[in-house]
Amino acid sequence: MATTTQDLPAALGGAPVFVQTARESDTLDRWRQITEEEAQVAYDMTLRNELSGGTPVVREFEQMWRERHDTRFAITVINGTAALHSAMFGLGVGPGDEVICPTYTWICSVSPALMLMAKPVFCESDPETLLIDPDDVRRCITPRTKAILAVHLWGNVCDMDALMEISRDTGVPVIEDCSHAHGATYGGRPCGSIGQVGAWSLQGSKPASGGEGGVVATNDVQAFERACLIGQVNRVAGLDLVTDNYEHLQPLGLGIKFRAHPLGIGIASVQMNKLDELNARRSAYIEAVEAGLGDLPGVEPMGVYPGAERGGFYGFFVRYDAEKANGLSTDRFIAALREEGLGARGNGYPLLHRLPLFADGFDIFTEGRGPLCTPEMGGDYQGYSDGDFPVTEAAVSRLVFLPVLSDPVEDAPQRTLAALSKVLRHSEALARTA
Repeated sequence: MATTTQDLPAALGGAPVFVQTARESDTLDRWRQITEEEAQVAYDMTLRNELSGGTPVVREFEQMWRERHDTRFAITVINGTAALHSAMFGLGVGPGDEVICPTYTWICSVSPALMLMAKPVFCESDPETLLIDPDDVRRCITPRTKAILAVHLWGNVCDMDALMEISRDTGVPVIEDCSHAHGATYGGRPCGSIGQVGAWSLQGSKPASGGEGGVVATNDVQAFERACLIGQVNRVAGLDLVTDNYEHLQPLGLGIKFRAHPLGIGIASVQMNKLDELNARRSAYIEAVEAGLGDLPGVEPMGVYPGAERGGFYGFFVRYDAEKANGLSTDRFIAALREEGLGARGNGYPLLHRLPLFADGFDIFTEGRGPLCTPEMGGDYQGYSDGDFPVTEAAVSRLVFLPVLSDPVEDAPQRTLAALSKVLRHSEALARTA
């Protein structure tokens, strides 16, 4: 049977499967992140002058967070970076310490360590899950290691059994960065409650958003009280400090304000009420697409560890193998998908060890006093080079991100699969025209 123009990929002159642009995104996704309900909460709080500090709405939100995540303590902060900063300070991260972190994550996962004069030590990621590799973590541990950052990247969940075994064996605490993984669980336990401290972002694009905001949660009394000490100036009331260790420093603590804006927390409280429904819709769409990948050569779903239940779904990728697709390069594959109208894109984040900041070092505090000072700057930081993390570098080069749909039209999974199938059926011809 002759190939018709309709059968051809758009990159070869055919008609696109569908159109999804920023202007017409409602063709696939009917979701509205912010509704009248969030606006009404912000309006009412403004009229009540709930504009600063630990207001009733803030305290109710923190109580809800404790109950939902099964932790003794939870405090709100200005953003996810501040949450991680508070978590690290809470665990005593400081000058000369090392914090282990996957090279494949957002820079803010580890940047607070720099402000605490601690050195990031990067490690590999599992090529199937793209999450921190516990075996490489164990190899990276030294007497200076003060914390391990388990980043639940894109809403997928780290191998917490393996990481907590390392923690028990070495005494090094685990910080869970849950900024992408709202509502995710591992072994039936909420993510953020398994390691010593959990941290979340409530930034505007997150599954539960306050515009800006973050949360720190823990069962560790000292970590909690130190987190309050560094960021909750003038907000002792409602924090339920357990000991009198820092009583002599209250209410000012260290004079630093990481307090969240109450209006953002009010908006986030509405968003949290919608989270389970949001996760159910995103999960159904993603799982439907992943279920259809088995018939398509060259694409595989992300790996998920046994016992892990994804949540948040901040990103959705497939693993692409150009060799199984007639040598069609990853970049050309993505470009062809975009011509079909599917909003595909590349690997998501730059690998941290490739950034000049970490590759070449930087005298952060001047005069050779920072954790990234190389010998030429008066320090001992050795920096990183391309090729230092070959497993992660290869795996990331094969990632193809597909749109995350929160309230998709009924046939959205089928249309997404149709675009993938159409391009892959013609991969040989596309490869020749690259």
